[in-house]
Order: sequence, then structure tokens, then C-alpha cells
Amino acid sequence: MAELMSLLLNFLKAIGKYRWYAVAITWVVALVGWAVVYRLPNDYQASARVYVDTQSILKPLMSGMTTTPNVEQQVMFMRRTLISRPNVERVLRMVDLDIKAKDSKEHERQVDELMSAIKVIGTERDDIYTISYNNENPKLGKDVVQSLLTIFVEGSFGGKKQDSEKAVQFIDDQIKMYEERLAAGENALKEFKIQNMGLLPRQGADYTSTLSDLSDKLNQARLELLEAEQARNAIKRQIAGEDMAPAASEPQNISNPEIDGRIATLEKQLDSLRLQYTEEHPDIVATKRLVASLQQRKKEEAKKLARSNDPGMNYSPMLQQMNVALSVEEARVASLKARVGEYTTRMARMRSQSTQAPEVEAQLAQLNRDYAINKDNYEKLVQRRESAKLSGDLSSATDMMSFRVIDPPIVPQTPVGPNRMRFYSLVFVAALMAGLGVAFLMSQIRPTFLSQHSLREVTGVPILGSIGMNWTEQQKSSRRRRLYGFGLAVASLFTAFAGVITVTLLRAG
Repeated sequence: MAELMSLLLNFLKAIGKYRWYAVAITWVVALVGWAVVYRLPNDYQASARVYVDTQSILKPLMSGMTTTPNVEQQVMFMRRTLISRPNVERVLRMVDLDIKAKDSKEHERQVDELMSAIKVIGTERDDIYTISYNNENPKLGKDVVQSLLTIFVEGSFGGKKQDSEKAVQFIDDQIKMYEERLAAGENALKEFKIQNMGLLPRQGADYTSTLSDLSDKLNQARLELLEAEQARNAIKRQIAGEDMAPAASEPQNISNPEIDGRIATLEKQLDSLRLQYTEEHPDIVATKRLVASLQQRKKEEAKKLARSNDPGMNYSPMLQQMNVALSVEEARVASLKARVGEYTTRMARMRSQSTQAPEVEAQLAQLNRDYAINKDNYEKLVQRRESAKLSGDLSSATDMMSFRVIDPPIVPQTPVGPNRMRFYSLVFVAALMAGLGVAFLMSQIRPTFLSQHSLREVTGVPILGSIGMNWTEQQKSSRRRRLYGFGLAVASLFTAFAGVITVTLLRAG
């Protein structure tokens, strides 16, 4: 600690030897620095605050009908791109700064300076944005901020409207293209149907289902024809008297020489066959069937003969009704035969087309599928175009995003800079440090021994003693005057600094 105090004391003594140089340098640096600070131009800040209201009642009302624009994202984009080169060049034109540029380099310098001086500060949570600009000309600062505010408001609407118009134009081009495709598809369908008129399937049915349906109809018609024929035959039998005459009245002993002869011959053959074979032999079975058939034929002819002997039978009301019923059934049988014939012809024709019809159906299905896809896309594009138009009109509506200027830009009366008090203080400190530095530097350039200890360390020679200075009265008076002058110079320096600070405070107030 003693060594540190000794070193500090030697340092002060060395500076004290050149104190007048230190005072002079301090005064010069202070006066020059204060003059420079005084001549610094005033810096005026023009600013404006704007509130962007992004909450609109149109959003829930138009939900589902169109795409509502994302106004929050739109405002953020405008905030981040506000200080762009095109916008800054537009500001230069709006405030007539571009006419002061003599060449392109100076114009670029103006743009760069303006971009660095403009500040946009905002909070996404509160949607309040502040636009500020500093310049030594307060009116120019106000005009620049007003121009930026105008660009900020106009750009928020114009960009979205322009994007919507481009989207509508693109959709219109696509709609025209799909209209051409639809027209070409309709013509292709028409030509294909004309060329394959007889092979086209019916609505909702293909070749296989049509063939199956036709087969079912043919089977049903055949069944109905069989039923009609059975009904007709039954009526004929009734008319013939099989079901009308009672069994007791049937003639039993009417002879028929021809049939009786054949029956007798067959019975003889049957007896001879029984001698050789059993009853299950095919020849015996066939002969017995033939004998039974001849006996049945004999009975029918006996009934006809008996009926012909009855002259009032043709006038029976029941017989007349049965004749009418027989005529109806005959007509129905003829109709069903015609139906069966027609279905059979259709069936044959379709079977002949079994290889060609499916190919025609496949081609028709492909044409219909392509046409349906183009039609579906066309209808969707038409809907999207109307939605895009509505979205563009919605985005240009002022109710979707309203701007409220909280603090309009005004011409500032009080400068915000430079901070002369701070600069004056820094200059004063720098002047003191410069003075002390110069004095210390001179003490190092022209060193002197201020104590026996320093002399002994440098020379290495023992010091036997020291002789004190005996000052005369005149020298003492001269030393006092120099000391008073030094104190007065230092006091004047601090007084000047205090005066500069006071004047600065008065001018700021």
C-alpha cells in the first residue's frame, strides 16, 4: 500500500510540474469540443400512432359463404414491408425530396438514409403501431410520417384486392378451358351414340343385366304360354263331353269292329309274350299300353256317337259359354306365342352382339366418366369464382379492417436530440483527461528526479544527503501568484462547464 501511495504521489508531482500545459490543453479541448457540440444540428422526431381494428362483424356473418381474409396476417405483412425500397422511393416523391438529388448515387444515398431513419414499432397483441422519423427539419419529418401512414393504410387494402382480381382472372381462364372440354365431350358423346344407336344400353342397365332381364321375361312368357295351352285344352275336353256326362250314362257296350279287332290281336300277342317273359318286360309293357290306348279311344268315339244322338245338346247355354271361353284362350295362346317369338328373336340378337355390346358400353362409360369429371370441375370453378369475387369485395370493405389514428403526425416544436448536456459533459471529461495525459507524457519525455529514492534507484550511487531550497520573499510571492493563477484557471474551467450546462438547461426548458 505504501508503494502504491508513493507511486501515486510521484505521478501527481510529475503532472504538477507541467500543470500549466495540462490547463492549457484542457481549455483548448473543452472550448473546441463545446463549440462542435453547440454547432450540432437539432434533431426533431415526428411520429404518429395508429390503431388497426381487425375485429369485424362481417367475419361470422360471411363464414361458410366465402373465404374471409386474414387481416391480422395482412397487417403484419404491411408492417414488415413498409420500410422497403419501393415504398421509400414513393415517400421521396411524395415529399419532393427526389428533385434534390443530382444523380443516381445521391438518390440512392437519400433512400438509404431515409430507410435507416424510419422506425415502425408495433405490438401484435394491442394492434397499435407507431411510425417515427427523425430529421433536423421538423416539417419534413411530419410530411414523411404522413406519407408513410398513407402508404400503410392504402397498401392494406390494395394488395388483397389485387390478389383477388388475379385469382378471379385465373379461374375465368380455367372455366373457359373446361367449357371447351365440355363442348368437345358432348360432341364426342353425340357422335358415339349416333354410330352405336342399337348397341347402347338403357338407362341404368348394362348388357348383362339387360340380357338377364330379357331371359327372365322369355321364361315367364313361356310359362304363361304353357298355362294358357293347358287351360285351352281343358276347355276343349269339357266341350268334348269328358267332364260333363256322368259315368253311369256312358255307353258301355257300343261295338267298334276296327278297334275291337286290333285289341283282340294285341291281346293274343300279349298272351304269347307272357309265355316267354315276365310282366316287367318292355314288350309286354308296351303292348299293355297300346291296348289301354285303344280302349280309351273306343270310349271317346262311343261318347261322340252318344252325343251326336242328342239333338238338343248344341243348344246348351253352358256349351255356348265354354265356346266363348275357348275363343278367349285361343286368342291368349296366340298372343303369348307372339310374345315368346319376339323375346326369342331379341334374345338371339343380343347373343349375337355378346362381343360388341360390352365394348360399346365400356367406351360409353369412359366418355361419360370424362364428361362427368369435366362437368364437376367446371361447376366447382364457377362456385369458386363467385366465392373469389365475394372475397375480393369483402377484403376491400372498410368494415373488415378499420384504421384509427390515435396520434396524428404534427410538426414537432422541441428537438429530441442531440443530448447536448451529455455531450458537453463528455467533452469536459475528455478535456481533463487530455490535459492530464499531455502533462504525464511531457513528464515522461523530460523526466526529473523528485526524490532521493528515485535518484538512487536510477543511478545506483549512494546518496549522502540532500540540500533544501531556500526561497527568497520575491520567489515566494511569485510562487503564490502562480498558484493563485493556476487555481483561478481551474476554477474558471469548472465555472465555464457549469455555465454551459446551465445555458443548455435553460434552452431545453
